[in-house]
Amino acid sequence: MAGVPRWPAVVVLVAIGLLMALVSNRLTVGPPWLPLLVVLVLAVLIVIAIVLDRHDWRRRLGLIGLGTVTVAIAGSAVILVQQLIDGSAPEPTTLLSGAAAIWVANMLTFALWYWEIDGGGPSKRRRDGHISTDLLFPQLQVGDGTSSHGWWPGFVDYLFVAFTASSAFSPTDTLVLSRKVKGLMMVQTVISMVTIVVIAARAINTLR
Repeated sequence: MAGVPRWPAVVVLVAIGLLMALVSNRLTVGPPWLPLLVVLVLAVLIVIAIVLDRHDWRRRLGLIGLGTVTVAIAGSAVILVQQLIDGSAPEPTTLLSGAAAIWVANMLTFALWYWEIDGGGPSKRRRDGHISTDLLFPQLQVGDGTSSHGWWPGFVDYLFVAFTASSAFSPTDTLVLSRKVKGLMMVQTVISMVTIVVIAARAINTLR
């Protein structure tokens, strides 16, 4: 049986680049359009790799794209904290819209990380039954706990894991098993907490 669909990675990667392009250059490391340019080039190469059935290339290109946007998002989170501390933050509208874009981009980026890592990646996962030592979805805990009788996680399942980590600061119904995913989730949670704290601090300051 063929692996799971790969197109979500391309669409979401471009969406992340667009979100970062909307952030003010006062809140980014380098030009805001740079991550978008990188992911657009990589998206074209990823599509070519998929057409040529070179999933090893697709995986490497996808990881390069994820690494690029992760560094850009983490850098923006650091700038948010710095500007909050030294009082050099831009006007409230720019700051709040930028922080919101960073929060969403962070969620989408780590959803892609989980999608790319779980079970060895989309090229190794199967639609006729899913087995993984990275994430344990509740559907896999039915029966013998190792197979799902044809169930397989789609991108929305990984997006939900990332959303709960960004909003509740922990996974909810899905167990995190591997150390690499635990490490990624800690990074995601820290970035999310930073952006939410910045938004809350600005809101409190505005009320005053």
